[in-house]
Amino acid sequence: MPLLRPLNPPLQDWHGRTVWIVGASSGIGQATAQALLTQGARVVVSARNAAALQTFAQAHPGCQALPLDATDPQAVQRAATGLLEQGPLDCVVYCAGHYVPMRADTLSLDVLKHHCEVNYLGALYLLDAVLPALRARGQGHFSLVGSVAGYGGLPNSLAYGPTKAALINLAEALYLDLHPLGLGTSIINPGFVQTPLTAQNDFAMPALLTPDQAAQAILKGWARGQFEIHFPKRFTLWLKLLRLLPYRAYFSIVQGVTQ
Repeated sequence: MPLLRPLNPPLQDWHGRTVWIVGASSGIGQATAQALLTQGARVVVSARNAAALQTFAQAHPGCQALPLDATDPQAVQRAATGLLEQGPLDCVVYCAGHYVPMRADTLSLDVLKHHCEVNYLGALYLLDAVLPALRARGQGHFSLVGSVAGYGGLPNSLAYGPTKAALINLAEALYLDLHPLGLGTSIINPGFVQTPLTAQNDFAMPALLTPDQAAQAILKGWARGQFEIHFPKRFTLWLKLLRLLPYRAYFSIVQGVTQ
């Protein structure tokens, strides 16, 4: 049986390529930066934690630290302009994220809005800053880090889940517009990964991965030209199947396994 054509131009040889990762001071973003550097890429790492970025960059030749608050659109635009003056960007990754467990009995509008600002609006600011250059060049890849929490409503995810669902929808719409132009678009939907964000969870997290394992899955997905990169499959495939069920069954199963 012939293999299916990849949905994106495969990213397999990273030598000579420049990757900008926003949200790379820890966790998945930093692990992905390290994995790319070992593959010969030049990597620019951005986040608000300037000290963590500088420490990482000093320990990794080929890495450039660029402190940035992704919720400041002017700062994002200035950062993108400066990087593009150095040369083209081959891959741009939005990995910045914010997570506070929330249910309806602890609803906070300020917390809800902050999730939107970090998880979704920051991605829009980055897209607005780099897309004209990607389109003008006719090549490049834009990748968003979502979450399986964006597949459907889950307990404790009242603030977080909707922002990740928005990223999934954004990536789908972008793909339809950018694929005919030769540009790549991907959405990365991890399950549970050991990060400062998931450390807040007070429940057992099934199929928990390390950031390094997540990074390897991401690079493998880019190399295969995948649009959605989700992992670990032993967990994410069950969630995908669950989302296909009628709401009566979906709500009953989710409530049953999370009580």
